[in-house]
Amino acid sequence: QVHVVESGGGVVHAGGSLRLACTASGSIGGVRTMAWYRQAPGKQREWIASDTLGTSSLILDSVKDRFTISRDNAKNTVYLQMDSARPDDTAVYYCLAIMMDSRNVWGQGTQVTVSS
Repeated sequence: QVHVVESGGGVVHAGGSLRLACTASGSIGGVRTMAWYRQAPGKQREWIASDTLGTSSLILDSVKDRFTISRDNAKNTVYLQMDSARPDDTAVYYCLAIMMDSRNVWGQGTQVTVSS
C-alpha cells in the first residue's frame, strides 16, 4: 500500500512565502510523476504543477512566476515553493503520486490560507 502525505500548509500573509512538501511511502515500486493540485472553496480541483522522474516539470501558466516545483527522488518527495502569495491562492493543496505501474494515489490535502 502506498501513502501520500502533504505538509507545510498554514496561514501566510499576502506577499509571503510557503513551502509545501509531499512524500510518498510504502510499497512504492517507483514513483513516475508527482503533481500538485488545489481546490478553493466552491471551485473545482485544478492542476498546478507536476514533475516526472525529476527530469521534466510543468507548471500552470498563471502561477509560474510565483510557484516552483522541485523533487528529491531519493526521498520520493516533491516540493511546491509558493512566493508572493495572494489571497486567491487560498485552497486545499493536494498531492497526486502516479506510480510506475500507473496506480494513482492522492494525499489528504493541506490547507493554505493567504490573509490580505
